[in-house]
Formats: sequence, C-alpha cells, structure tokens
Amino acid sequence: MLKREIRRWDLVLLLINSIIGAGIFGLPSKIYALSGIYSIAALLVCAVIVLIIVFNFAEVASRFDKTGGPYLYTLAAFGKIPAFVIGWILLITRISTYAALINLLATYLVYCYPPFQGQIWRAAIISGVTLLLTLINFIGVKSSTRVSNGLAIAKVLPLFIFVIVGFFFIDTSLIQTSQSYPSSGEFATSVLVLIFAFTGFESVLVNTGEIQNPAKNIPFALILSILCVAVFYDLIQVVSMGTLPGLATSNTPIADAAQLFMGSGGGWLITVGAVISISGTLNSVMLVGSRVPYALSEENQFPGIFGRLHRKYQTPTLSLLWFSGVALLGSLSGSFLYALSISVISKILIFLTVCGALIKLRRNKRQPTSYFKLPWGHLFAVGGIFASLWLLFSSKTAELVDVLITTAVGLMLFALYKLFIRRSEEKD
Repeated sequence: MLKREIRRWDLVLLLINSIIGAGIFGLPSKIYALSGIYSIAALLVCAVIVLIIVFNFAEVASRFDKTGGPYLYTLAAFGKIPAFVIGWILLITRISTYAALINLLATYLVYCYPPFQGQIWRAAIISGVTLLLTLINFIGVKSSTRVSNGLAIAKVLPLFIFVIVGFFFIDTSLIQTSQSYPSSGEFATSVLVLIFAFTGFESVLVNTGEIQNPAKNIPFALILSILCVAVFYDLIQVVSMGTLPGLATSNTPIADAAQLFMGSGGGWLITVGAVISISGTLNSVMLVGSRVPYALSEENQFPGIFGRLHRKYQTPTLSLLWFSGVALLGSLSGSFLYALSISVISKILIFLTVCGALIKLRRNKRQPTSYFKLPWGHLFAVGGIFASLWLLFSSKTAELVDVLITTAVGLMLFALYKLFIRRSEEKD
C-alpha cells in the first residue's frame, strides 16, 4: 500500500509547482501581442473559467482516496473503456511533457554555460537529470515531496522579486489605457493560451493514494493554488507591461524586463529561475507519471507487475523505472514531438470528462460518507462542460486527429493485452 505522506501544504506547493512551468517566462509577450492592455481582462476571464473547472474537480476528487485521479473518476462514472482512454492519454502526455521539458532544460543550461553545447553533453545532461529524479522518487514520496517543495519555493522566489522590484519601475505611459478593443478572435485566443498556463493540476490528482485526508485537503489545495497562481500571473503581466517597451515582440519578456530595471544580474536571476522552474515541473511529472501505470495495473488494465511496491520505500518501483526509461528514450530520440501535439486536446478531454462525472456520480446511490459537496454542483458541471466544449472547438483540427490516432493505438494495445490474458487463463 502506498504511503500517505503528502500533507495539505505539500499538496498546495506540488500543485503550484505543476501549474507554474517554463511557459510563464514567455507568456506576457504572447498575450500582450494579441490583446494589449486587455490581456489583464483575458487573465480574469481565464481565471473564472479555470475556477469553474477546478470546483468540479474539487468535488469529484474528494470522493476518492485511491491513486488514479481522472482515470479513476472516469472508471467510476463511465466504465472501463473510457477510463483506459483517459489513463492512456495521461500516460502519453506525461512522457511527452517530460521529454519536452528536459530538452528545454538542456537548452537553458547551454545558455548559462556554453561549453555544454553539443549532442554528447545534451545526452549526458538529460540522462543525468533523469537518473537523479528517478532516484529521488524511488526512495519515497516524502523525499520527492521535499524536493518539490524546495523547487516550488525556489521557482516562485525570482518571479516574486521581479514583481516586487518591478513595481517601483513601472512607467505608466507604457500602459496604454486608451488602446482600442482587440477583436473577439484575438481575445478568445488570448484566453485559450492562458488556459493552458493554468493546467497541470489535473495530473497531480493521480497521486491521491499518497495524499493525507484527500476528502478535505484536495478541495482546499486545488482552490487555493489556482487563486494564488491567478493573482501571481496578473501581477507579472502588469509589471511586464509597465517596464518593457516593445513587450509584444520580446521572446523572453520577463528576463528582458528584469535586465532593464535590475541590470544583467536581473536577467541572470530570471534565467536561473527558469532552470529551477523546469526542474520543479520535471520532478512533478516524474512523480505523477510513475503512478499512472500503477493505477492502471490496480484495475487490471495494465500488467500486474506494475503494481508491485518496494518493500522498504513503498514506491511502485517497476512502474517508476518503466516510466523513466520510456521518458528517457523519448527525450533522447526526439520522438516526443509528435506526442506533445496531443497535450492540448487531452487536457480538454479530461476537463470535459470530470465535469460530466460530477453529474453521473451524484446519481450514484452509493455516495461516500464524507466528501466536498459543491453548492449548485450541476450548474458548475454544465458550465464546465460548456467551457470545455468551447476550448475543444477552439483547438486545432490536426491536434484532434493526433489524439484519435494515439487513442486508437492505445485501444489496440489494450485489446492485445486482454487477449493475451484470456489465452493465458485458458491454458491454465
């Protein structure tokens, strides 16, 4: 049995660690180029949409105390096949996200120390970091959580310094309040881009089996972390707009702004912050990703060997080694680029499924004795479904095709596994 060593504030930091990724370092210029000063309004609209979805997650997640997260919710609400699809997509996106981030980390390290340039050095960095994170996660969820807590604080600190110092250098003439309204398409695109800057929380819930008192701690941590991130993003956007001329055209807006009002040390501070941010997210991805095969095996949808726990550390050793091995191969080969394209659609499908699960689970006569019951739950569920459908129709068709192909491959492997099990049972 997995150890419940993730406490309430550990979970808050783990969620913040998973949500605030490397994307924030380029986000201010992207949304400013689309919506200008109205990027602040886009942030507020986005925060409302995400909160609606998070409220749905808060109720549904509080009903469960086992490892699995959205996979388990789908299984309880809609059955085995939809659950396997969600579990499979979760697994593929965790692998591709890990591979993309660790390659980005190698790129940042080359920027910090040019002698690291070259394929041999890149391979060494990727392999070394993966080995270290595997070891941290192997010796227990407590060690992984401590590392996650430290990296969460370390990643937020440079951004916090950027906000505090930057406020004293804001030039109000750069904030053009008379700017004309963006088109509805540009504003919608801004919101869509921002939505995915708030994601990551859904995957952390896979670790429910290691969270203390999940019925109370999950709703608290989900809502608090999203509110904190929303306020933080708003402050970063205001400082970026008020300190960096030509914000819309900057590729590294936070680093460029910090260099303007703090000198070269400010630019280095943000660059180091980006490295720490990526490292923190990588640790979270490893922790979550290694539990997905374990959760699938618990429901007999993956080979039972992935459900074995280490006698001393009570960690799913083979599940962890398999995940880190596949992620390492993807990282070194570059094959993750295709899989990464499904991440946008997969997140929307998870949101849509969980919002639908709230309605379905409320009809279940076997209700848990204690869980977070959302006031006007059906209204929030319908709102979350409509928001998810809007996001789905706003996404690219090519990404939807990639999801369908990936799902088909997963279902074929699932069918082959079930056929193998059936034939083995017949021989016995």
